Amino acid sequence: MKLLLASVLITLSPTVVIAQDVDIPAGRLTDEIILENPSVSLEEFLWIKRPIVVFADSPADPRFIEQMALINDRLHELESRDVVVLTDTDPSARSALRRQLHPRGFMLALVGKDGVVYLRRPLPWDVREITRSIDKRPIRQQEIRESKGAS
Repeated sequence: MKLLLASVLITLSPTVVIAQDVDIPAGRLTDEIILENPSVSLEEFLWIKRPIVVFADSPADPRFIEQMALINDRLHELESRDVVVLTDTDPSARSALRRQLHPRGFMLALVGKDGVVYLRRPLPWDVREITRSIDKRPIRQQEIRESKGAS
C-alpha cells in the first residue's frame, strides 16, 4: 500500500505544489494549492481562500488516496475557485485543524471563505460535486457576478 501511495504521489507531483510539515508565512498562503499536515488554522484563510480539509488516520488510507487522486485530476477547477486543500494524516499530532473539526477517520470538510464549515463527508467526493457545492454559496455567486461585470 505504501508503494501505491508513493507511486501516486510521484506521478502527480509535477502538477501539484506541496508543502510538508512547515509553518507557512501568511503571504505564501495564496501560493500553495495543496498543503500536507500544515501548521495553520482555518482563520488564516478567512476571506482569502476556501479550505478543503482532507483528514485520514494514515496516508495509506484507501479513501485518502482516492480523494487526493480525484482532487489532483481536476485541480485547475479548484484553483479557479480560490480553493486550498489541507491534508492531515497524523491524528497523533493533534493539529489545530483536528481540534477544530473533530474528524473520525477519513473526513472531507469544505470551509467557505467566511470560515463556515458547509460540508462534511465521510467518503471521498468527486471534484464536480465539490465545485457544485461551492458554486451554490452566496459569496461564490457574488464572485461570478463580479467576474461577468469585469468582462
